[in-house]
Amino acid sequence: MKQIIFLIFTIFLSACKNKRPENQELMSDRIDTHSFSKPNIAKTTHLDLKLNVDFDAKTLKGSAGYEIEHNNASEIILDLRNLKIDRIIDQTGEILEFKIGENHENLGSSLAISLNNSTRYINIYYETQPDAAALQWLEPNQTTDKRLPFLFTQGQAILTRTWIPCQDSPGVRITYNAELKVPDNMMAVMSANNPTEKNKSGIYNFSMKQPIPSYLIAMAVGDLVFGKIGARTGVYSEPSMLEKSLYEFEDMEKMLVSAEALYGPYLWEKYDVIVLPSSFPFGGMENPRLTFATPTIIAGDKSLTSLIAHELAHSWSGNLVTNATWNDFWLNEGFTVYFERRIMEAIYGKEYANMLAVLGYQDLENTVDHIGHTHSDTHLKLDLKGRDPDDGMTDIAYEKGAYFLMMLESKFGREVFDKFVKDYFEKHKFQTITTDEFIRYLNTTLLKDDKHEIDINAWIFEPGIPSNVTIPHSDKFQKVDQSVKDLLDNEPISEHNWSTHEWLHFIRKIPENTNLEILKKADQKFNFSNSKNAEIAAAWFELSIQSGYNKNNIEQIETFLISIGRRKFLTPLYTALKDKGELDTATNIYKKARKNYHAVSTQTIDKLLEYQVQ
Repeated sequence: MKQIIFLIFTIFLSACKNKRPENQELMSDRIDTHSFSKPNIAKTTHLDLKLNVDFDAKTLKGSAGYEIEHNNASEIILDLRNLKIDRIIDQTGEILEFKIGENHENLGSSLAISLNNSTRYINIYYETQPDAAALQWLEPNQTTDKRLPFLFTQGQAILTRTWIPCQDSPGVRITYNAELKVPDNMMAVMSANNPTEKNKSGIYNFSMKQPIPSYLIAMAVGDLVFGKIGARTGVYSEPSMLEKSLYEFEDMEKMLVSAEALYGPYLWEKYDVIVLPSSFPFGGMENPRLTFATPTIIAGDKSLTSLIAHELAHSWSGNLVTNATWNDFWLNEGFTVYFERRIMEAIYGKEYANMLAVLGYQDLENTVDHIGHTHSDTHLKLDLKGRDPDDGMTDIAYEKGAYFLMMLESKFGREVFDKFVKDYFEKHKFQTITTDEFIRYLNTTLLKDDKHEIDINAWIFEPGIPSNVTIPHSDKFQKVDQSVKDLLDNEPISEHNWSTHEWLHFIRKIPENTNLEILKKADQKFNFSNSKNAEIAAAWFELSIQSGYNKNNIEQIETFLISIGRRKFLTPLYTALKDKGELDTATNIYKKARKNYHAVSTQTIDKLLEYQVQ
């Protein structure tokens, strides 16, 4: 009898272990240390945003109204950073008391709003500061067409609280409506349903019916035009960039169809891209329905459009199924990199995807070397408590995460693994998930009858690159390696009709200690220092600085650093200058360039160069 009771108890414990509790917010691995909000006590469910965009004052002024849920809670807590709060009322117009907490360097402050039993709506009247970190206000001469000023937001990871008081945690999803008043010669767009032409009133209304985390609430205002690509796809840009963008992204509809064929229907209705001014700090940002993109991917030959595939893939991994905290960031990015390469393979072939994978593996190795092979920041599951979550946005999340999934695919076969991924998206759509919850799901599905004895802990909770990584191979890169050898042996080098990926591999394979005459020969032959392809130029400039060749192209490097705000390019170049004892050169360039960078970039470079803002 005791044996039977023990057996029943064991089965019960096993069932409980794999069951996701209904009140997920109470789980310890769901506590978001980067938000003051306590959504398990009282949470926001819908936002009504109404703002006036003032380019002269560089402020947003208006209100954020929230539908809320609580069970007799005495207060609801939101996040804010440097916002001016005027007043807060409930659904009856009654004034609500509020308290702003102590300011923390990375987190900002808590906003505790008093509630009574019947409070189901709060309306916060507020104004942003001109230096709000999420907002970049550009003068006309900082835009592409230099006609009108421009504004865009960048909320990830925890910057939305600098322009909207909100429960700024990826674990809290809300729907939203918005009304923006902008100058009547401009258009406003958001991560929502969007207009396709300017109106005379300057008032634009938006609706996002699918629940999203606050970091995905985004807007841009400027001299914008729209061009259609397919039934569900199109491009916004300044007028002079539209035709170039339409050509560059003409395969977007194919990408969308290919993505759906892999992992299920696209649930956001439209997928558009806006090409922003060059100060945008990222390659792309996956804001739902409207990817924000850097102009540096407009290469003229569609060679950098894997970035669009990446941001599109986020419509499933990240936007549809979202990391519950920033410690679980790899769940957003690892799946997205894997998915991106599957989209590119479907459209352009296996070898194309292999080249992307090899370059990604090179990035992963470099990142692990830089951070340290035993450092905890090379774990997939991070511990970022007390730090800016931006610190965790490295190639570990992207590439180690993708290679973890590639390893699983290699063990179980593509057909089985694809079913697992498709089911994962379907079963967790419009939900958030932690690493521990993912592991439980993995163990009860793909690994349920696992005969491979896969050590997932080595991938998720241990440092470095595990020994069972599936290392990619590219036939085209083998030919590139021969050309590198010819260059280093001072053999004649012929012209090449290579893709961007082959040129990047070529430059990366040239050692730092290469004779400067050989580098000069390559530069004269291929005109790297004057390349209009930002990826190629950035790779060449980094090699130039590391090898000492930058004495020959420092003017081009300076022009590049002043004109482009993408942090992916800025950080390696400023780092190389600093490491080579050229801190004064780096600082002098940065003084000229800093006003053109978004706060996401200046925060990183300020720290790197120990720059004191004047």
